[in-house]
Amino acid sequence: MSPSRDAQKPAASSSQFRLRAGIGNDLHRLVTGRKLILGGVRIPFEKGPVGHSDGDVLAHAVCDALLGAAALGDIGRHFPNTSARWKNAPSLLFLRRVRQLLAAAGCTIVNIDVTVGLERPKLASHIPRITRRVAVALGLKPDQVSVKAKSGEGLDAVGRGEAIRADAVALIQVRRP
Repeated sequence: MSPSRDAQKPAASSSQFRLRAGIGNDLHRLVTGRKLILGGVRIPFEKGPVGHSDGDVLAHAVCDALLGAAALGDIGRHFPNTSARWKNAPSLLFLRRVRQLLAAAGCTIVNIDVTVGLERPKLASHIPRITRRVAVALGLKPDQVSVKAKSGEGLDAVGRGEAIRADAVALIQVRRP
């Protein structure tokens, strides 16, 4: 009796993949009259980030982390702030486009972890919605996306309420050729 066809196929192994990590960060000055958008979610507040697009620091940091992990450059290369195309653009579009770039390069997102630095408003009640929006934009499950918020404890531009920042780490899996 001969073995079944399935038994003859080599099983996919972790040696067929490489793991790569990337780090991203973004920092924007806060001004009165701009919308505060994080992970595609509008947060009620009197200030928002100055930026060419919607200034979504969380999305920008995640884009840079993913692009860096895949060695595909940075957000400025793909979405230059000199382009009218990206003026006031929603940054969730950037996340969707980065997802496509990674897929074309044979990369799969394993997970992302983001920390937003903002003195106020408090973000805890918005984090579940932000997590879901980012997960959908990247084609991930919500448990593959971690979003945290920290205050600046009154220190530096973030702590004085003058700026918002985000730091992100991304882990991707790359298929070996």
